[in-house]
Amino acid sequence: MTSMLDGCTPWPEGFVDRYWAAGHWRGTTLDSLLRGWALRYGTRTALVAGGTRVTYAALNRRADRMAAGLRLLALRPGQRVVVQLPNVPEFVVTVFALMRAGAVPVLCPLTHRGPQVSHLVQVTQAVGYVGPSTYAGFDHTAMAADIAAGGPFLRRVFTLEAPGASSPYGGYTTDPSGCHYFPLDSLDAPPAPALPLSAGQVAFFLLSAAHGAAAGTAAPPLLVPRTHNDYAYQAGAAAEAVSLTEDDVYLAALPATSDFALGGPGIVGTLSVGGTVVLAEDPGPEACLAAIARERVTVTSVVPAVARRWLDALAAADQDTGPDPDPDADVSADLGSLRLVQVGGAPPDRALGERLASVLGCRTQQVFGMAEGLFTLTRPADPDEAALATQGRPLSPDDEIRIVDSDGRDVPDGQPGELLARGPYTVRGYYRAPEHNARSFTGDGYFRTGTLARRTPGGHLVVTGPGPARGPLGR
Repeated sequence: MTSMLDGCTPWPEGFVDRYWAAGHWRGTTLDSLLRGWALRYGTRTALVAGGTRVTYAALNRRADRMAAGLRLLALRPGQRVVVQLPNVPEFVVTVFALMRAGAVPVLCPLTHRGPQVSHLVQVTQAVGYVGPSTYAGFDHTAMAADIAAGGPFLRRVFTLEAPGASSPYGGYTTDPSGCHYFPLDSLDAPPAPALPLSAGQVAFFLLSAAHGAAAGTAAPPLLVPRTHNDYAYQAGAAAEAVSLTEDDVYLAALPATSDFALGGPGIVGTLSVGGTVVLAEDPGPEACLAAIARERVTVTSVVPAVARRWLDALAAADQDTGPDPDPDADVSADLGSLRLVQVGGAPPDRALGERLASVLGCRTQQVFGMAEGLFTLTRPADPDEAALATQGRPLSPDDEIRIVDSDGRDVPDGQPGELLARGPYTVRGYYRAPEHNARSFTGDGYFRTGTLARRTPGGHLVVTGPGPARGPLGR
């Protein structure tokens, strides 16, 4: 197996052999999978965003040409590029193009600002940044310029402009620090021969949402290295667990930079079966409920706060008998296409699940997932008690789960303790964070999630909340 990036913790050889033998890892990079999906589903719609529709063939072609453009700018395999984009087609194109060029995307939430983004650039030694020129009143290009001026790494900034707008920084410019600025749509060149990439290498970095949460701190984000092998397995297994087919339409209402919306099954899982991904920049009910009705969405993922906003908007619409002057904002539109709403990001709320099922007329699925890899979910055959009051069972038959007390001893089923996990898509360490790794991973490779949970006699997990902080680093 090809070694991962320096600063990453690989799976031990015995586990590598086990996951290959079980068929979990198949040795195909995510960008190569896109080529296969384009051949199989070519004219089908892959992405929808407002009035924009992109077929599988067009998605693959745009990723190919952007990758060639990146390589012309001397972006080398293994180099890191921070990607901070909203839920737009360019996000999907850019991530696949960077992987195809051999670069490693660092997926950064759009809400992060200078201190967090600068930290990511410094830790990963990122040579590039992709973001909107400005978004929701914030100047991302100026932020990138400040980061470039303050350090030796960032030297290429690629800006996504709003339709009809142009960047005040212009195009193809260089600032006094030597950082070059390019419009994102200028990355276009005839495709080059494919690079010999390894599926055992890091495909991209996610940010750990768990870090700091248990301790209630605002600590700098930790980087989670996800390989092509492990992420292709996670997204594919999640797609199978929710019975996704090419007839499904998935609404990405949560940020695409999150593991839930990206691979739970999310965007990657939907593309893997030939379905359609509808991208929503705003998770609010006006945009999302209208998109569900317009595109006949069948599956989506939400966190409880978003679900409650949708339900409250529907309840208010039911009470409003007056004419709606804006049909596109009609939240009471037909939502009958929905068959599944995944709910994650918090301990299970039975009342919320029952309300969602009743109002939307579809099945709800409780989910627990982490950027570090562990993913659990309820199944269609689960009894109501398990389906509504637990977060299900682990995704993989090779997921190993322990629930332990403060001394690291396993507790009996039904007793609360800290949730530990290892498996074919759960990482063995954060990137360039040896002190955190010593606290967050056991000697035999279990990830200490920092989350309190209990296991029912039927093997279902009930996550009850964050665990105590671990030492001065909070993990």
